Parts: sequence; C-alpha cells; structure tokens
Amino acid sequence: MSEPRKLEVLRAIVEDYVHSREPVGSKALVERHHLGVSSATIRNDMAVLEEEGLIAAPHTSAGRIPTDKGYRLFVDRISQVKPLSAAERRAIHSLLEGPDDVDDILERTVRLLSQLTNQVAVVQYPHSRRAVVRHVEFVLLAPQQVLVVLIADTGSVGQKVIDVGFDVGNEALMMLRSRFLGSISGTQVDLLPQVLPSVVALCPPELRGVAQTLAHGLQVLSGSSREERILMAGTANLARSNVDFPLSIGPVLEALEEQVVMLRLLSDMGDDPRGVTVSIGRENPYDGLAEASVVATGYGSGAKVGILGPTRMDYPTTMAAVRAVARYLSRILGD
Repeated sequence: MSEPRKLEVLRAIVEDYVHSREPVGSKALVERHHLGVSSATIRNDMAVLEEEGLIAAPHTSAGRIPTDKGYRLFVDRISQVKPLSAAERRAIHSLLEGPDDVDDILERTVRLLSQLTNQVAVVQYPHSRRAVVRHVEFVLLAPQQVLVVLIADTGSVGQKVIDVGFDVGNEALMMLRSRFLGSISGTQVDLLPQVLPSVVALCPPELRGVAQTLAHGLQVLSGSSREERILMAGTANLARSNVDFPLSIGPVLEALEEQVVMLRLLSDMGDDPRGVTVSIGRENPYDGLAEASVVATGYGSGAKVGILGPTRMDYPTTMAAVRAVARYLSRILGD
C-alpha cells in the first residue's frame, strides 16, 4: 500500500465519519470516493490502516472509525488550511468591526467562533504582563466620589468608583489626572505599584491625600487587569454532540468550568507552522478531555483563541475559522 493511497483512504474515512457519524465500510468508500481501486483492495488498505492503529472497529461494527492517531496523521498532512467562504469572511468582518472595548469584542468573538464551528469557543484575555498604560481618566461623580478609569494598550478597560474622603473640585481633579497621566503613560501595567508612590510624592501637599487614594484605586485596577481570564460560548453545542462522548460528557464540562485547566491547556499549546495548533484526544494532558480536541492559535501579544469539541470534527474548516478569527482579532485590537 503506497503512502499517498494510505493517506487518501484515511482522508476519505475521516471525512465520511465526520459527516455521517457512522462507522465507514469499504463499500461506502468505493461508492462515495473515486479512489481508483476495487472494494477488495480498499478492504486490504483498511486492514493495513487498522494494523497501524490509524482506524478501529467500534464494537462489532463492520465499519471503521478514525483513532486519535488517525486524526493526528490526517491533521498533520493537511497541506494548507482551506480558506473561508466569502460569506464567512463577511460575517467575521461585520461582527467584529467596531470601536467597542475589549470585553465586548471578545464576547462577540467567542459567539461568532462558536457559530462558525458549532463547537465551544474559548478566548484568553490579552496578556496584560506586556500591557502598558494608554490612558487614565478621573471623572467627578459627586464632591467626594471619583470614577477612576485605567485603559491599557491591549484595549482592556478597568474602572472603579472611589470615595476620596475630601471635597475635590473638578479643576483640582483635572490637574491630578494630568500629573498621573504624564507620569505613568507608557508604563507597564504590572509595574504601577512600584511607580505610583513617586507620582503621589510629586503632587501638591494639599492634594496628596486625594492623590494617594486615587493611586490606590489605580493599583487595584492594575492587579485585576493582570488576572488571567477566559471567555467561552457554545457550551450547548457539546450537549448536541453527546453521542461523541460515549464515556461521559461530564469531565469535559468540568474542564470548561475549571478555567485554570483551560488556561493551562491553551498556554501550553505550542505553535504550528500553519499558525493553528491541534491537540487531539489523549494528547490533552487533562484526562477529562481524552475524548475531545482543542484547536487554537495565538492573537495579539500571545493570548490564545480556539475551540473545544469532540475528536470527530471537521478539522480543516475549524482550523480555518480559528485562524481567520484570530487574524481579525489581532488587527482590531492592534488598531
């Protein structure tokens, strides 16, 4: 059995099984695919694939289904990620375009990716370790109440209402804002706790108490922006795929709920030359995902966006959708 024909037969089995959810037999392969050989030859080819652990017979079925190893070979031999249709590209463009804040953009991203792939979509918030301060705003809500806003270059926006314990006028507040902004603009967000005390020291003595309270508010916002977070959408798609999780869908749902599991998994996924990384079945380090695959890629400053679903998935289409969405996301947040 030649290597090209082995890959062609494996590809046909993967595609038919993904489409039909039914084990694939040699007769069906001959009828549906122009493989140029007889049904008897295909049976022999399938026997070789089974010996190599690339396909397996579920229970007593006459047909065969791909194994994790089979999916891996199939994914590795995808020479190029197929392009999205014009309609899919328009959908991404129209849904993600707009000047909204990063929270809104990421929420729309996971909803869109879930709709495009019919899987669970997951996105990490941009890595704030590399984020720098783009803007600071102090808004007077009441004589002693100030809204503190911290905006990073990643697009993240943090805000907190603070009681400054002192009647501060709008003119004095604007002066303090200019002093803070001039001192910390361009500073790494995670360095703010070290930088802010010196900013407070440069403020006029009569406003130093207010400045100290405002600095504390900025420090709290800088800490919350460093928390690793993910957003998800499309968990209901898993329920519709419960036939693909014969053992139990419970461990998969638990992994999704345990954000630290998904964060670690996404962070540990390496880079692929095609720009999209695929982790299949038992390749996932978390046992609960032994029947699932994760397709992910980086965007922006190295955060990840991707999908989680059953190993029986349309890998070329899913990889294309993940890559396209990541590219739009990088461009939008870069702008």
